[in-house]
Amino acid sequence: MQDFIATIRIKGTTVKTVVHAESSTHARLLLQYQYGMNSIVASPVLVETLKPKTPEQLRLDSLKANKDRAAVALAAERQRQKVAKAQSALRVARLSKSSIVQ
Repeated sequence: MQDFIATIRIKGTTVKTVVHAESSTHARLLLQYQYGMNSIVASPVLVETLKPKTPEQLRLDSLKANKDRAAVALAAERQRQKVAKAQSALRVARLSKSSIVQ
């Protein structure tokens, strides 16, 4: 049995529902029998079921995300230090230039 999702109309309101069936035709027939012949708005489509991740997979995902955040923070800190060093050099150059002019 597979899961199919379909949009149906119940008393003027459209609702998405899931039905367990062998095929999309079987799912359509089940929905027509349960909700009426003209109730199907969108034909049943096979639903890809996502398996939940294991704790090990979740831990790896978390570690990868932390690694990526650390890499971004490292790059930002290097850039900040580079800018601070350049500003300091510019400040020293301005001070030496102003003392030469006077």
